[in-house]
Amino acid sequence: MVTEQKKEKIIKAFLYLTTSISIIALLSIVIYIVINGAYMITPEFLTTAPYKFEMGGIFPQIIGTLLLVGVCMCFAGPMGVLAAIYLTEYAPNNIITKTLRFFVESLAGIPSIIIGLFGLAFLVYYMHFRISLLSGGLALGFMILPWTVRASEEAIRAVPFSYREASLALGASKWQTIKNVSVQAAFPGIITGLLLGLGKAIGETAVVLLTAGSGLESFLPRSVFEPVASLPVYLYMIATQGHTSEAYTRAYGAALVLLMIFLTINIFASIVRNHYVKKHKVRFG
Repeated sequence: MVTEQKKEKIIKAFLYLTTSISIIALLSIVIYIVINGAYMITPEFLTTAPYKFEMGGIFPQIIGTLLLVGVCMCFAGPMGVLAAIYLTEYAPNNIITKTLRFFVESLAGIPSIIIGLFGLAFLVYYMHFRISLLSGGLALGFMILPWTVRASEEAIRAVPFSYREASLALGASKWQTIKNVSVQAAFPGIITGLLLGLGKAIGETAVVLLTAGSGLESFLPRSVFEPVASLPVYLYMIATQGHTSEAYTRAYGAALVLLMIFLTINIFASIVRNHYVKKHKVRFG
């Protein structure tokens, strides 16, 4: 008969195995991309524009990716946090609020190609934003909005109610309490939610291809109403339409640059989050 101690050891061994497999798989992917793409990481590749499909660099694609993510976060970040504040602090607990939460959670599972088609129909054609930086950024914002709302809502909800009571007891208004206590205490969790959304947006292909550009643009947009290149779409185009070893090497190089951008943003966001965690501990004890 299996004792409780043996069950505990079996569970620990199983958890250790699954964790090890996950880490090994992640490291294998990263190492494979580094080995195959490091050859392409040169100053010319990073600072020049592409031409003749399989020649030149990826500078417009790098800047375009950052611009798209910037527009996306400028839209989805404040919108998601404000929606979370309303749902946690102001919305009554009734069937309407529960329905809103259900649709927000459902929206998070919608395939990205559908968001792309919506962006094409609504932003590009109906709103006349055309295939542009603005259309692509807003479409990405719609895609990650449920992630930012839910993560921000859970972070704000996790703030102890005693913090709010203490603030109100000292004479602060409800909005002052929300702004200076609830949101401040929940800020590390909010940053984590934004980071999850950013990770989903930075590697998106279908939405960007339908709303922002072909990915092969060799210029930087002069306004938000011009098409913009992006690394994920460029990677997709070069990997599927280029049938030479040079094309595949360029695809791995672009993938490595995209990975480096994502890791850099992650590290920066982690530093900011840790700063606010320490600040929270000092302020609230």
